[in-house]
Amino acid sequence: MNVRIGELPRMGFRTLEAAPRMDEDAWARHAGLRSTVSRGLRRQPGSRRAARRVSLRALHPGEAAMNRAPDRSSRVRCSAMGLALLIRNGTIVDGSGAARYRGDVGIAGGRVVEVGRVASVAERTIDADGLIVAPGFIDGHTHMDAQVAWDRLGSCSCWHGVTTVIMSNCGFALAPCRPKEREWFARCLTAVEDIPTEAMLAGIDWTWESFPEYLATVQRLPKAINYGAYLGHSALRMYVMGERALTEKAREDDLTAMVAMVKEAIRSGAMGFSSSRATTHVTPDNTPVASRIADWAEIDRLVGAMAELNAGIFQIGPDISGGEAQRRFFARLKQVAVATRRPVMFGAISSLQGDKPNPWTYQLEYLDDCAAAGATMWGQATTRSINAIFSLKSYLPFDVLPAWRALRELPLAEQKRRLADPATRRQLVAAEATMKPRDNVMQGGGAATTDPRKPDYENLYAMKGVDWDDPTIAQLSAQRGVHPVEVIIDLTLQNENQIFVQPLVNEHPDHVLGMLRHPRTLATFSDSGAHVCQEMGSSLQTHMLSYWVRARQAFTLEQAIRKLTFDNASAWELGDRGLLRVGYRADLVLFDEGRVKPAMPTVETDLPGGARRLVQKAEGIAATIVNGQVTLENGQSTGATPGALLRGPGSIVPVA
Repeated sequence: MNVRIGELPRMGFRTLEAAPRMDEDAWARHAGLRSTVSRGLRRQPGSRRAARRVSLRALHPGEAAMNRAPDRSSRVRCSAMGLALLIRNGTIVDGSGAARYRGDVGIAGGRVVEVGRVASVAERTIDADGLIVAPGFIDGHTHMDAQVAWDRLGSCSCWHGVTTVIMSNCGFALAPCRPKEREWFARCLTAVEDIPTEAMLAGIDWTWESFPEYLATVQRLPKAINYGAYLGHSALRMYVMGERALTEKAREDDLTAMVAMVKEAIRSGAMGFSSSRATTHVTPDNTPVASRIADWAEIDRLVGAMAELNAGIFQIGPDISGGEAQRRFFARLKQVAVATRRPVMFGAISSLQGDKPNPWTYQLEYLDDCAAAGATMWGQATTRSINAIFSLKSYLPFDVLPAWRALRELPLAEQKRRLADPATRRQLVAAEATMKPRDNVMQGGGAATTDPRKPDYENLYAMKGVDWDDPTIAQLSAQRGVHPVEVIIDLTLQNENQIFVQPLVNEHPDHVLGMLRHPRTLATFSDSGAHVCQEMGSSLQTHMLSYWVRARQAFTLEQAIRKLTFDNASAWELGDRGLLRVGYRADLVLFDEGRVKPAMPTVETDLPGGARRLVQKAEGIAATIVNGQVTLENGQSTGATPGALLRGPGSIVPVA
């Protein structure tokens, strides 16, 4: 029986016993992965083209080579050998921006081998009638360096159609790192990225020291999505300079060592080199992280090392202090991009950066100016506001205040009992008055909880759904005639799972739309793996589809999918991903365009050691396919872990 996805709680497959089994060589030849036999090309009338020999290198398990032309030699009839997977009757949006069309997709050997009207038999068939079939989404700004060690799925990104992520952004990475510095590195990631130290110490089998060793570890790990990684500047500096990295400029011997390690990383498969100048990025001692101590001459040398190899992307967290300091940052970044001719990325573009009335438009003008000067410069853009998320089970805006801190250290049931006490409530309301007023400086990383500002109650929402029609705390306060703090207390007593959301930057949807529409911006910056109990950016892809395509109709579905697939694949030089074409990797997502959207976030204690995090799944996604294997069916894991380590185009690691 042919089963349509979405009609049952789990996706239905049908197994065709008639599908013949193939040995390894047959599968490889069928997929075009490896062939050492001469293959005659079908001659057209009058053609004198001779038969050619196809010889492609095989890949190690768990590894993928990139920036190589997709193999299209597999455009053959498959009826003799069959397919591993056949997707029938779907509406194909191929990632190019071209109009959708109805068709089938045949997959074998981890690649797309047939598209159109496919007659071949398959081991498994999915009836995708009524579903969009698109390339898997690519997220280039994540911090999943630690999470990959314990989370096979790659959540929460995996639930939103993401099949590939790039990690180690903004200079923060877990390699290179000496054994004696591991705990300090973990605490730095906690301070900057809100990744719980206890989860990292409990969940990571930290056996590596060098960056190549870290990549080898990631390659061996079972994983359901693909991962690429940068070499992080702060990690590199700490490894070479020790404690001097936090206070001193690099000496010549330091620079020589770092240049050599940048080249080693690129040759071992790093996507590039990442750094940060963001004033919000601080150590556990509230001092600047190592990359912020480096001068621009150091950055010139390190990005220049990639230029010598003609490989690697430079990603940087921008100076967001505004004024002359920020103007100097952007001017200097342009010089790096022009001089090295390496692709450069910064982000996120936001409405709070700079001191101009519309700083985000200034940054778009800057992108155009860089392009005119011959630079390849990308701005990373969110698909919505960057939000702080609060709840009784995670953080509340008042938790660092002494009166609140004492309460919040109690068991949840006791907290609720005391919150119901009138005297305690008066004390907590009075404590709120001592908070600093909110300013126009983005509170990133740990600052969101270690030095909070008084909430903007006109911009703090009691979340009742994901459709952006929630009431503000100020509105509820006026309706009820009570202090805003009491509104928050009352709502949490009524529902201990109540979520509150406060936009930090990019509060205005039309500003976000302007950013997304610029041709030199990339729809990314989920920060997945970071800010695990503070923010939830992992749903940016399903928000793009539900809000900007379906609700606002600001993009066609074809345009939006291109932003999430081909544009990102091109920017990160993922040569055989991002399009649904014959010869490309079979990373696909199947979804209902009328239903797809983020689900409500929840607070879970599923990190190693029982640490908390925010979890947000999605609705309307029927299946996710990674390297030809179904990893998720209606949001549930199949247990398959076909994800690969993606080595950058500068890699010289043998793949055959």
